[in-house]
Amino acid sequence: MSVEVSQSTIGGPADERPVAPTPDGVSSRNAVGSWLARASVPIAWAVVVVIFSVLRPETFPTVGTFGAIFGSQAVLVIVTLGLLIPLRAGDYDLSVAGTLTLSSMIIGRLNGGARIEIWACVAIALAIGVGVGLVNGFFVRVFGINPFIVTLGMGTLLLGVTLLISNDQTYAGVSQGLDNITEVDRFLGIPLEFYYALAITVVVWYVFEHTTLGRRLLFVGSGREVARLSGIRVERMRVGALVVAGFLAALAGIFFAGTSGAANPTAGATFLLPAFAAAFLGGTTITPGRFNAWGTLLAAYFLVTGVTGLAILGAQSWVQTVFYGGALILAVAFAQLSKGRKSQEII
Repeated sequence: MSVEVSQSTIGGPADERPVAPTPDGVSSRNAVGSWLARASVPIAWAVVVVIFSVLRPETFPTVGTFGAIFGSQAVLVIVTLGLLIPLRAGDYDLSVAGTLTLSSMIIGRLNGGARIEIWACVAIALAIGVGVGLVNGFFVRVFGINPFIVTLGMGTLLLGVTLLISNDQTYAGVSQGLDNITEVDRFLGIPLEFYYALAITVVVWYVFEHTTLGRRLLFVGSGREVARLSGIRVERMRVGALVVAGFLAALAGIFFAGTSGAANPTAGATFLLPAFAAAFLGGTTITPGRFNAWGTLLAAYFLVTGVTGLAILGAQSWVQTVFYGGALILAVAFAQLSKGRKSQEII
C-alpha cells in the first residue's frame, strides 16, 4: 500500500531533523510531472480522437460513431470494473469472461429459447455469477490455491458448460424489454447502458476512496500479513472481492445479451484481454500506481476509441488483437514504473 509519510515521522520530530529547502524549479518540475502522470490517458485519448478526426473527418467525429463507442462498449467497462475488485485485493480473476459468456447464454437459452420471463432469467444469471464467485473463493480460502489457477480453471469450465447448454448454437430473440433499457433507449444520443456503466463506476470509486471497506481492500492487496496482524479478515475480504467480480461479470453478460439481442457461446471470451488491458492501463492514470475506477473507465474508452478508429481506417481484424495485447504489455510496464516512482517519493 502506498502510505504518505512526512519527513517529520521518519526517525524523529521535525525540529530535530532540518529539511533542506527544495528549489522552486525542481518543485515545479515535480508538480508538472505528477500532473502529466495523472492525466496521461485522458491526454492520449484526446490525441487519438484528434488524429482519427483529421484522417477520417467525414466518418469518425460523428454522433453515430461516438454513440457506438460509448454505448456498445459499456459491457467492457462493467466487466473490467468487476475485475478491478480482486485486483485491488491483490488477486487475479480469469473467470470473468467465462461468467459473462454463461450469463449471456442463460438469457439467450431461457428467454430467447424457452421464452421464460426475462427478469426471472436476469435473476438466475446474477445468482450464477455470485455462485461462481463463491466457488472461486471456497477453493482459495479452504485449500489455499492461488486464485490465478482457480479462476483460470473455472473460466475454462464455464466456457465448456456454455457450449454444453447451448449445443454450440447462437440463441436470438432476447426480450425487447432488455434491449430497450440497454441499446434502444438513449439519452443525448448515447444508449442507456453507458449511463449504467457510469453509475457503477461512481459506486466503485466511492467504495474505493471513501469507505473503510475500500481502504481495507487496498491494505489487503498491499500486504496481507500486515493486514492480518492489523485485525483485518483477509480471507473474507478476498472471497468477497471474487463474489463481487462474479456478480459484475454476470451483469455484463446480461447487458451483452441485451445489446446484441442474442447469445453467442464464444463471444464473451474476447473480453478478457481488453479487460485486463483497461484495468492495468487505468492504474497508470488518475491515481498512478493504484487500480482505480475512473482510470479504468477512461482507459477502456481510450482503447475502444483506438480500435474503432483503426477499423474506420480499414485495418484488418487481427489489428484489434495486436492492439489490445500491446496495450496490456505497455500498461503493465507503466504500472510497475508508477509503483516504483511512488515508492521513491515515499522514501
